[in-house]
Parts: sequence; structure tokens; C-alpha cells
Amino acid sequence: MKCPYCGETDNKVIDSRLSKDASVIRRRRECLGCTRRFTTYEHIEEIPIMIIKKDGRREVFNRKKVRSGIKKACEKRNISMNLIEEFIDELERDLREIGEKEIPASALGEKIMAKLHELDDVAYVRFASVYREFKDVNDFFAELKTLLSNQQK
Repeated sequence: MKCPYCGETDNKVIDSRLSKDASVIRRRRECLGCTRRFTTYEHIEEIPIMIIKKDGRREVFNRKKVRSGIKKACEKRNISMNLIEEFIDELERDLREIGEKEIPASALGEKIMAKLHELDDVAYVRFASVYREFKDVNDFFAELKTLLSNQQK
């Protein structure tokens, strides 16, 4: 590690600490050349998850985009932002555990719908109506009938 003040590469670690979620290590270092101190952060370099769209384009998984869709589905529902963030964290963790570098958008959409179904039925139907591109009220009604029949089992 190069000293940001003098450019010397010899330094020693004085202190190391984990971040709150244990995903980053903060290291306090002292340059052996100029004796000034500086901080470095060490984190795991994650391979980006690529989403394969319907038309074949590839896009990097975008938490903000997913959050926006889920927030719209959960609008005016009794669902906290903390719960939505946990939902997205779990979703991203699930995607990484699959171990694939590229995931079809359809698989991502189905995972989101399954998790929303557990969380809130209204949010699930809202998301499904956009994701499955309901053409008319009959599509919407068919989805509601499926939802109701699954609840009665």
C-alpha cells in the first residue's frame, strides 16, 4: 500500500476493525517513511450479477431499480422501508448463492413475486400486473382467482 503523503510503500498496520455488518475491514496504517497515518478499507470484490432482458440485452443488477418497483407495489401498504431493504438484501443474497453470473430477467421477476406473495398479497398483485403485463381486467381477475384458490388450500 502506497502512502498517500510521500509515496513510500513500507507501512505497518496499527489497528484493524470490522464494519457493523462485517463486510468491510477498516485498517489504520502508519507510513514507515514519513510516519504519517492513513486509513484503508478492504472489501470483497463482488462479481456483478448480469440480468438477461427479454430482448437479449444484458444489464447489471440494479438495486435501485428493484427497490423502485417494490416500493411502487407496496405503496400505501403497511410495509416499512426497513422490511423492503431486508427483502432486497435477501433477494440479492439469493441471486449470489445461485452462483450464476447471468440470470434471466424472468427468473428475477419470479423471485420478486414469490417474496412479495409472502410479504403482502396486494403488493404481489400490483407487481404481477406490471411484470406479467396484464392486457385487461380478465388477466387481473385470473391472477386474483389463482391467489384466492391458493389461500383456501
